[in-house]
Amino acid sequence: MTRPCGPHDIGGAHAGPIDPSEHDTAWWEWQVDAMVRLAMAKGLFTDFAELRDGIERLAPEDYERLTYYERWAISLAHALLDKGVVTQGQLNARIAEIRKRHATAGEPP
Repeated sequence: MTRPCGPHDIGGAHAGPIDPSEHDTAWWEWQVDAMVRLAMAKGLFTDFAELRDGIERLAPEDYERLTYYERWAISLAHALLDKGVVTQGQLNARIAEIRKRHATAGEPP
């Protein structure tokens, strides 16, 4: 019997090359890390397993396309929406505000 698995569970299948090089952590990645830890400190997340669960629920194409911390950010957003901490409208408004600020500064979104 085989069980369904997501893109995160390759179960010994060939996964392609691994890039072991180090990279600097971007400012926004530190911010995502801090938001997740704050959510945990506030009791909105019980542990990293809950965050991981949100990541494993991503669509395969999203899982493959997103970076590590982008997956964290989306999982956190979904959890906070599910728990009623923020509304979709509030989240959309904040995203639009940030995109506008980046566009004004000539930065990528």
